[in-house]
Amino acid sequence: MTIEFSIDPYPENGALNALWATAWNEAAARDFSVILSRSLAHIGAFDGVRLVGFVNVASDGGIHAFILDTCVAPEFRRQGIATRLVEMATNVARKRGAEWLHVDFQPHLTGFYRSLGFTATEAGLLRLRG
Repeated sequence: MTIEFSIDPYPENGALNALWATAWNEAAARDFSVILSRSLAHIGAFDGVRLVGFVNVASDGGIHAFILDTCVAPEFRRQGIATRLVEMATNVARKRGAEWLHVDFQPHLTGFYRSLGFTATEAGLLRLRG
């Protein structure tokens, strides 16, 4: 198995929704075209034509970029795919003008993001919808 990585592949909604259903256990279909059209970058990992990993890089339009939605299909985890996605996202964000790259993550992912050079910060979060 060879995983191919692509910068800004603009996968179809069906491919992203299929990945979301397995990676996030979320069956509700979403329209990703609006999100991707506003992204600084996004990276896809493909097994042939199947999207098996994804990360989005949002931007404030200035010096800050944000890693969002890093995910890998369960049967492809623990093979370095997420690491490669985040590394590529970091490099693309840097090349496209970002000076700071932010990421929020759940506590069980602390070691993963620390291993990629992210340091602890304090932040705030406000839920806007129930």
